[in-house]
Amino acid sequence: MYEPIRTKSVHSTVDGPNPDFPHRSREEELDIQLAGHLAALLAVTDELRAAQPSADLDTAAERLAEQVGRLRGGRTPVRAPMSGRREKNPAAMHRRAHALAGRALVVAASRADTAAAILAAERMDAHTAALEPRELASR
Repeated sequence: MYEPIRTKSVHSTVDGPNPDFPHRSREEELDIQLAGHLAALLAVTDELRAAQPSADLDTAAERLAEQVGRLRGGRTPVRAPMSGRREKNPAAMHRRAHALAGRALVVAASRADTAAAILAAERMDAHTAALEPRELASR
C-alpha cells in the first residue's frame, strides 16, 4: 500500500547527534536568556540615569553590569553613552524597566540564580515606587 522509504531521513541520523551543530544545555540557554534580559534592563537604567540622575540608578546600573558580566563569562556588557537618545516620558521608561525586571526575575527563578532574582525583584520594587506618585497625581 505504501512505498518504502529509499533515502535517509533529513530529520534524524543513525550516527547520533551531529558534532558540527552546537548543542547547549538548558542551564546555558537560561544563562543566555537571563543575561539578555538583564542587559536590556541595564540599557533602560542607563537611559533613566541620563534623564533623571540618581545614586540609586547608578548603583543599580553597576550591579546589573556585574551580573551580566558574570553570566557572560566575565565579558562586560557594552553600554550606551549617557548623552545618547532620551525618551521623553520617564514613566514609560519605568514601566518598560519594570517589565524587563519581571522577565529577568522569572528566568532567574527558573534557573535558581538567587543573586539575579534578588536584583530583579529590587529593581521591580524601585520602578514601581517611581511610578506610584505619578500615577496618583494623574488621577
